[in-house]
Amino acid sequence: MALRPGPVTVRSAWHDVPRLQVRQFAALAMAEAPILAEEILQEIRHEYPHLPVVLDDSGEPMALIGIRRAIEVFVQHLETAEGRPRVHPEVFQEFGRGEGLHGRSLDSLQAIYRLGVRLAWRRFAEIGTRVEIPPPAMYELVDAGYEYLDGLVDQSVRGYAEAAARQAGERLRLQRRLMELLLAEHHRGDPADALSERAARIGWPLPDKVAVGVLLRPAREAVAPAVGQGVLLDMEYEQPRMVVPEPDAAGRPELLHRALTGWAGAIGPPVPLADAAKSLRWAEAAVRLMERGLLPPGEVLYCTQHTEALVLLQPEELIDDLALRCLEPLAHCGPTHGRRLAETLLAWLETRGGAPEVAARLGVHPQTVRYRLRQIRELWGDEVDDPDRRFELELVLRAQRLRGELGDPRARR
Repeated sequence: MALRPGPVTVRSAWHDVPRLQVRQFAALAMAEAPILAEEILQEIRHEYPHLPVVLDDSGEPMALIGIRRAIEVFVQHLETAEGRPRVHPEVFQEFGRGEGLHGRSLDSLQAIYRLGVRLAWRRFAEIGTRVEIPPPAMYELVDAGYEYLDGLVDQSVRGYAEAAARQAGERLRLQRRLMELLLAEHHRGDPADALSERAARIGWPLPDKVAVGVLLRPAREAVAPAVGQGVLLDMEYEQPRMVVPEPDAAGRPELLHRALTGWAGAIGPPVPLADAAKSLRWAEAAVRLMERGLLPPGEVLYCTQHTEALVLLQPEELIDDLALRCLEPLAHCGPTHGRRLAETLLAWLETRGGAPEVAARLGVHPQTVRYRLRQIRELWGDEVDDPDRRFELELVLRAQRLRGELGDPRARR
């Protein structure tokens, strides 16, 4: 800044102005500071009519106090030109906080400051003409004014950032509380009013349907995926959770696909809002199967596209117990022969065809299939003709195929 000494000596036009003229200029500017501050605030309100008016304890607008104090500090500095003119940062940090809390941008704040500087400069130029300050010195003065403005803006930016961080933290806290209530298994009383109240506090319209997702982090320090404002996301869990409103809405699947590139996990089935916990249970179940290698890893899956695996692999103890009873006739066959008979039995149950159809499905000779089917008939007898027993056999054999215990003829196609 031209008004303060630097490491390199540069001739200052302002320093060349006789001290008497400088004192005259400063005295006039200081005397007019209150009126100038009023005019600046009036013009700001005219240009920005929605700007809130915050009063101090005496009832005077805080903005007016800040503008007047900023002018006075700058004018006082003109007489000494030592160091930088400084004004107490609290007022200007509060301006920044106010802009952040009222949802306005820093651009509007800086525009307000530039308007104030322009008006102040006009008045200073008039005063400079009256006391015959040379034009080069006045040009230097306006440069100093804009540098002074930069310092005020810096203070406001700090306040703005503080307000933004506080708002973001408060929104995350309220969002987390909303998700906790939404995903609770057992609600105390009627949660509808509580849900509405919490959703309204973060501006989240209550949807008719939701799908709940559970994510696996690609890395421990992974940045939260940009899933969009409408999707609730809680990164505080080891496996982050998200609530997707109206999951079948146009464009929603494409948006999630782009946002979740590089992530893995599962999104539960769409359910009514009140049943969000059920969607969460299915998503958690799918993630557990992914971690065991029973569902494809490395991507975000939709549970509705893996219904068979989720239904058959979830109740493991029940399926295992049923398998022991249904497949007991295979207990005395060797492991390899027993697996081949099980694969043939499953192919027969699924095709309901003869030896040629089953052979085509398994990729073996029809005569081989006829031989195995005779053995199956010998092992199970008339039970393979009973509809209930056939259903149980197909159920446990499909579960074993999903686990990788039986070959999948679909993989050979």
